[in-house]
Amino acid sequence: MDIALLVKFLAPCLPFLTGLGQKAVEKGAEKLGEQGASGIFPLMKGIWEKLHPKVLAKSSALEAVEDVANNVDDEEALTTLRRQLRKILEAPENAQLAAEVAALLTKAEEHSLNIPKFAVHVKDSQVGAIGDHSTVTMNIGSKPKE
Repeated sequence: MDIALLVKFLAPCLPFLTGLGQKAVEKGAEKLGEQGASGIFPLMKGIWEKLHPKVLAKSSALEAVEDVANNVDDEEALTTLRRQLRKILEAPENAQLAAEVAALLTKAEEHSLNIPKFAVHVKDSQVGAIGDHSTVTMNIGSKPKE
């Protein structure tokens, strides 16, 4: 299982899943918006529900989760969280848990690949849009008259 991918998807959800302060929730919401929260959040909630008992049982893992939930951009905290989740999921007694988490992570990855992506480039009055099955409508200049 790709622990780095797990943390990439899970970290922005942690402020919501752990119920931490408003500032952390706002930062998490910002990150979730970047990843298409509507479909990934329920999958991360499912992963969290499976991981939560193991995290609670290990104080170092719980501390790592709290650190990331308080600051989803803290690279040190993310590294520590990856290490702690790896220890939990690679433990022989957690083989079933690892398989369940891997299945949900695969669904999250598939969902993230299906989020429409597009790029818009504007230079002076020229506009270019590139996308995958997306519609881009732009009004450049003054408002249309009613």
